[in-house]
Amino acid sequence: QVQFVESGGGLVQPGGSLRLSCTVSEGIYTIYTMGWYRQAPGKQRELVASITVIGNTNYAEAVKGRFTIFRDNTKSTVYLQMNSLEPEDTAVYYCNDVTNRRSWGQGTQVTVSS
Repeated sequence: QVQFVESGGGLVQPGGSLRLSCTVSEGIYTIYTMGWYRQAPGKQRELVASITVIGNTNYAEAVKGRFTIFRDNTKSTVYLQMNSLEPEDTAVYYCNDVTNRRSWGQGTQVTVSS
């Protein structure tokens, strides 16, 4: 069973940057579209960025121009580079197969605060 392990979160000031990593336990080449999701307190989980196995990307409007998703299939890892962070980006971030949702990992907490 495919498992996702997210890491790289933390506390950062507004305007700061973080890079999140998502390690896929197996079969990353079989996952056509990987996505990064986030869930803020009291809100539904939302898809913020996705990338296909051939590198096509898509972003939610709220993060366009600030976040970049990329994947290294040889390392079974998907990354989310987050720049110009805002307090509204505070959430638990998760990764998953966009097309065929698997079990959720533990996520990684991102807190943007001064």
